[in-house]
Amino acid sequence: MMGYLGLVPTENSTGDRGKRGSITKAGNGRARRILVEAASSYRNPPRVSRDKQPKVEAAPRRAREIAWKAQTRLCGRFRSLERKGKRRTVIVTAIARELSAFIWAINRELVPLRQA
Repeated sequence: MMGYLGLVPTENSTGDRGKRGSITKAGNGRARRILVEAASSYRNPPRVSRDKQPKVEAAPRRAREIAWKAQTRLCGRFRSLERKGKRRTVIVTAIARELSAFIWAINRELVPLRQA
């Protein structure tokens, strides 16, 4: 899925040597842009606003658990990368890549429920 979104690094490798470059930007640009914009919100601490509370409670329990795990982990990772002195664009791209994995995990949990 990350390859489809173009959130994987390019790689030049010959023999034992390998060098990673920028993201490939292959695949769906709209989805990648939305993920990158969403990833930039992880600079704020994890929380659920009062306005969103009813929507969150309406979601399946397992999806809520994965979403909260994602929110706490990605916020911590954002701050950790910031402390290391990484550029904001690099941080947001890394968070967007990991966010896509959490979205995939939620989808894997919910698809069997829909088919039953």
